[in-house]
Amino acid sequence: MLGRRPLLILCLMVAVSVGAGVVATDPVSATASPSGSDSTPTTNDSFPVTLTDATGTAVTVESRPENVTTTNPSAAQTMWTLGAADQVVGVTQYASYLDGAEKRANVSAAGLGVSIERVVATKPDLVLAPNATSRETVATLRDANLTVYHFPAATDFEAVATKTQTIGQLTGNTAAAAETNAWMWQNVATTESQTADTDRPRVLYPLLGGFAVGNNTFIDEIITTAGGENVAATEFDGYRQLNDETVLQLDPEVLIVTDQTEGQILGSEPYSLTTAGETNRTATLSVQYLNQPAPRSVVYATSNLTTQLHSDSAADVGSTAEADGPTTGVSAPGFDVGVAVAALLAVAASARLRQRP
Repeated sequence: MLGRRPLLILCLMVAVSVGAGVVATDPVSATASPSGSDSTPTTNDSFPVTLTDATGTAVTVESRPENVTTTNPSAAQTMWTLGAADQVVGVTQYASYLDGAEKRANVSAAGLGVSIERVVATKPDLVLAPNATSRETVATLRDANLTVYHFPAATDFEAVATKTQTIGQLTGNTAAAAETNAWMWQNVATTESQTADTDRPRVLYPLLGGFAVGNNTFIDEIITTAGGENVAATEFDGYRQLNDETVLQLDPEVLIVTDQTEGQILGSEPYSLTTAGETNRTATLSVQYLNQPAPRSVVYATSNLTTQLHSDSAADVGSTAEADGPTTGVSAPGFDVGVAVAALLAVAASARLRQRP
């Protein structure tokens, strides 16, 4: 697996800080984050920059944008990691865990998605719109004369690195993006070396509404890198519903739960009838990192999952846990909009059924 990592990135890798005292249920850093919200971003990048986005549109940024609005927390998280938080003027409610996010305008709509009016009100020089933002929303924002870059789905770590590089180019933070990617790949390589020869437990990440995480997702790569076998990967790509019979046939040994699903998975059928349910074995991760395709997510979620799957061979991680508060609401940043809507409808239907006499 290491052979496919770009040689240039490997040459840029930074050393891993060795520590102890891992808090397995909180996101922890396998090495110090490459940038912080108070660091000075790179300012000598060349503009104008023209890049083609997921809609096939050639997006031109004439000069380094001073006001950037993000329509999804994965883009906001990336800007914070690049040390470019001071350029961000608008975030969604699901980015509230980021330090200082409360000082930015909340551009979330009352339901799913973002409010066009709120985004426009931030007067952005650039809008970063990850794939969970619909193409219709992107088109409407462009009709309001805003410069919008729409990202494709980040289905693996390579895509996360490309997204980070693109954000760096568009915002004038290319050096910070290169440093961030080197930091991410160093941590991935360290974890892979630690889990290469370990037994791989069967793992399932159930979402609300009966959905699960399958193949061709960056979360599948988190599970695989951490030394697990994602049993849903043999069933489908992306995010789909699993019926009870399939869950029992897959028989996971470990169930991944988050602060959104804890208490709703392990004790309910069919999960309680699996080996994981019978042995009460779960791996608990923070949803804000597990579900958001961004560099911190890759490092923190992979390190913590490794610790919980393979405590004896886990990669060395720092002892400092992130102090960010819990995420509220439904976070589906890396998911297709249809999946997020379907999951919400399934949860709502389930709630109505439970209320019936």
